Amino acid sequence: MRRTAVLICGHGSRDPEAIAEFESFAAALRGKLGGYEVATAYLEFARPVIGDALKALSRQGVRRILAVPGMLFAASHVKNDLPWEVNSFAAEEPEVEVRFGRDLAIDDKLLRAAAERIAEAEDDTHEDTLLLVVGRGTNDPDANSNIAKLARMLWEGMGFGWAEAAYSGVAHPRVGAALKRAARLGFRRILVFPYFLFTGVLVKRIYAETDRVAAEFPEIAFSKAPYLNDHPLVLEAFRDRIAEIEEGNPAMNCQFCKYRVQIVGYEKDLHAAQEAHHHHVRGAGTDADPPHPPHHHHR
Repeated sequence: MRRTAVLICGHGSRDPEAIAEFESFAAALRGKLGGYEVATAYLEFARPVIGDALKALSRQGVRRILAVPGMLFAASHVKNDLPWEVNSFAAEEPEVEVRFGRDLAIDDKLLRAAAERIAEAEDDTHEDTLLLVVGRGTNDPDANSNIAKLARMLWEGMGFGWAEAAYSGVAHPRVGAALKRAARLGFRRILVFPYFLFTGVLVKRIYAETDRVAAEFPEIAFSKAPYLNDHPLVLEAFRDRIAEIEEGNPAMNCQFCKYRVQIVGYEKDLHAAQEAHHHHVRGAGTDADPPHPPHHHHR
């Protein structure tokens, strides 16, 4: 039987704690995947980068690689950057079979994990509490809409008085603006939930912004829920994605993909070539920093 490895593909972060959590998560997943070798790789800010990890597995004798995006939603990283890396390697080493999985997406296990993380911050949901769900924010409206959908499902499912969606960057509303608007709606409590897998610059910025706005509105109780991290249901969701690859059915939901369907305001992206914007910054944030890394990444 050919040696098979699972490669968990992360974005990478300038925050060492984020990388440590990612690696710890991979170690926990490794313990639940009998029969698979498990490796990690990153698009930028950490090593090994995706291409190097794929080549390293090949040199070790691995002949089947299941590449799984370590990302919540399918925006440009999952739709373009990671497939570009995988396809480039496959073209160079056709003797190695590489199968690419899908994002975690809206998932019942992740929804339950989110609810349990929120309950850690507020074990008794009140109708006078507003829930603010914060996503990373992308230039893909389909990915951004998932945060709004998640907020609505948590709002109705957990009995909050209201819910809002916000983003740490790229998309609007940003965290500070959303919090100030929420503070003026008359709720006595506001609970902020960063819908992120791991810590990093953005999660810490969300918490800091919450503290800053809370100081402006001392009459309102602000709470900060923990992000998903290594919740057991998140591990199960990753196992499901790996099983989908093995079963040959890792299809993404492309109903509103701006590269396949003409989305209002994103007409120029329709049928755009699949190419990575990370290939010129491989290793950014490591000992091989390029002289001018892109300014728009703040993981």
